[in-house]
Amino acid sequence: MPKASEIKRNAAIVYNNKTYIVRDIERSVPQGRAGGSIYRMRMYDVVTGSKLDETFKDADMLPLADLVRRQAMFSYIDGDDYVFLDKEDYSPYNLNKEAIAEEVQFINEETDGIYVVLVNDLPVALDLPVSVELEVVETDPSIKGASATSRTKPAKLSTGLVIQVPEYIATGDWVRINTEERRFQGRADR
Repeated sequence: MPKASEIKRNAAIVYNNKTYIVRDIERSVPQGRAGGSIYRMRMYDVVTGSKLDETFKDADMLPLADLVRRQAMFSYIDGDDYVFLDKEDYSPYNLNKEAIAEEVQFINEETDGIYVVLVNDLPVALDLPVSVELEVVETDPSIKGASATSRTKPAKLSTGLVIQVPEYIATGDWVRINTEERRFQGRADR
């Protein structure tokens, strides 16, 4: 059973006899307190979808729920649901756009390495690969002679995500993005 300090985003935990997916974690270290950090977690009930904000001390023990990760691929959008297909048996997994709002910014038809997180056979979250490749659809013109260590500029990607890129990147270029830090990693090999 892990401590609260060891819980990561998209982990499934059992709290008050319900299963929750941890969507966001904020760590704070109160001044003047002997002891450790405090973790504020935003969690969503996997059955009802209701939100719960709870605060834990770093040494609090939180039991993990049984979850399964299935490799999947993005298939299509059906209203407010994003539909992913299991790569082994092609069974569909519908995830509401609100539940995966952060992850949707990194997904296109070519994104590989996506895992659907299942709790009690219900799809509840996505695990993304560490990096994805996306196309730059809008940015200021590239500057001739700009080096990799120069200033940055905003660039809008094909999914709507806006990140900072080096000045030498132009509209139409493909870039590699770190999904955890939301940062430019380099040009994609295309």
